[in-house]
Amino acid sequence: FIKANDATEYVAVIAAADQAGANVELVDYLQMCRKKVKESHIDTSLIFSYAKSEQFASLEEFISAPNVGRIQDVAERCYGEAMYEAAKILFNSISNFARLATCLMHLGQHQAAVDAARKANSTRTWKEVNASCVEHKEFRLAQICALHIIVNPDELEELIGSYEKFGHFEEVIAVMEAGLGLERAHMGIFTELGVLYAKYKDTKLMEHIKLFWSRLNIRKMLKACEENAHWSELTFLYLHYEEYDNACVSMMDHASEAYEHVKFKDTLAKVTNTEIFYKAIDFYLQQQPLMLSDLLAVMAQRVDHVRVVHQMRKAQHLPLVRAYLLATQPANIKEVNDALYEIYVQEEDHESLAAGVVEFTNFDAIEMAQMCEKHQLLQFRRIGAMLYKNAKKWAQSIALSKQDKVWEEAISTAAESSDSALAEDLLNFFVGEKLNACFSACLFTCYPLLRPDVVLELSWRNGLNDFAMPFLIQTMREMQTKLDGLVDKERKKEEAIADEKKKAEEALASGYGDAGMGYAGDPNSMVVYGQQQMGGGQQMGYGGGGGYGY
Repeated sequence: FIKANDATEYVAVIAAADQAGANVELVDYLQMCRKKVKESHIDTSLIFSYAKSEQFASLEEFISAPNVGRIQDVAERCYGEAMYEAAKILFNSISNFARLATCLMHLGQHQAAVDAARKANSTRTWKEVNASCVEHKEFRLAQICALHIIVNPDELEELIGSYEKFGHFEEVIAVMEAGLGLERAHMGIFTELGVLYAKYKDTKLMEHIKLFWSRLNIRKMLKACEENAHWSELTFLYLHYEEYDNACVSMMDHASEAYEHVKFKDTLAKVTNTEIFYKAIDFYLQQQPLMLSDLLAVMAQRVDHVRVVHQMRKAQHLPLVRAYLLATQPANIKEVNDALYEIYVQEEDHESLAAGVVEFTNFDAIEMAQMCEKHQLLQFRRIGAMLYKNAKKWAQSIALSKQDKVWEEAISTAAESSDSALAEDLLNFFVGEKLNACFSACLFTCYPLLRPDVVLELSWRNGLNDFAMPFLIQTMREMQTKLDGLVDKERKKEEAIADEKKKAEEALASGYGDAGMGYAGDPNSMVVYGQQQMGGGQQMGYGGGGGYGY
């Protein structure tokens, strides 16, 4: 065909040459054909033949000159057949930098690939070049590519995964750290860097969270910290996310890392779930028992004091919260008072107990009295007697006072009871014990309750007339006073009757003088008179006024 200078069958010739792989020979034929026919198919086949036969100089010269070949199609065909050098020349000639970067990547020319990708400025191209650089450990170039990728939040996880797949943890962390300074840095960069720190470099995690907590996706960061057991960082995030309930629970569950007393106390004041208060009490009993009172002071306004007392009583650590109980006592809650008084008994603080039972009376007085009754100290037994007296258990109070020989309290209790039997029984006790002074004091104090005949007999039988004499004198004096009073009362009554009788007579006389046998005076104070015969004598009566009769 060349010798004949015949270009008519170029289609068949090109097909046969391609099938036979005779690309070098086909070049000459196609050059002849170009002189005869201006056809795109001829130029395209010639370009491919140059590429196939690796005549790169001729290829560059041809494509730089005017032609009608489909260079893009040839370039893609070359790329598909892994003829990357030829494809590079062709893609470069038509400024297809995205495909050029890919070719350069396959040729191992990573620097040039990065330059081409920069011209292409396509996320897909950056990803391909980055993946190749990472695979070939060209981390500096890979970082350049990655910085153009991470500004797109949707591409971030895939990029990190490509590094993690090969175990290049330090390198991907370096990429993300460099990304923090980008103008288009977004929340995802800060969050993913925090996740990477949580996985691979926990020493930097807390510092990162403290600096950038406001720019993190808190939920994702919380999950990463929890999965990687970074409890102090988890607590920090809960606090800044205002999840105070979870922060407190985290500190209690992971006390060795996350707990701080001041921070816990401040956080506890902000929780909404009050059940956490009671968990905190149990936690402090185990971890910081001496700080429990300080903790209770913070939540005293919101806890159920009865429940707290029951909880501490069950744990058998009531004395630990004495300060809390004292602060709560002004509310006068029975359980609080009972607990506090029980502590006083255990600590033998009789002064505080005596003052407390007088000021705060809402407690189980009988139970407390029984507890004090058996105490070895006299002061507590005296408090027990006082409690019995306040509860109107007069017999128990007197018995306890007699047991401790506190005669004054026994006498005053008997006087307060208003029970003659108790007073006389106490008097007999003093006589039996030959406590003459107490006998005399009892006569004075319980004077209204004692029967004079009983006192007189006791004093006469036991030779205590001298001690009983003041009582007897007073009794005689009172009897005389009562008699004088009765006599005076009777005298006044008789005088009143006589006076009324006199007035009636005067009124009768006045009536006869004015109106005869009718009626006299004002009609509104009419007096009706009459006479009747009764038993041989006369009786006169009148109605009105005082109603007296003769």
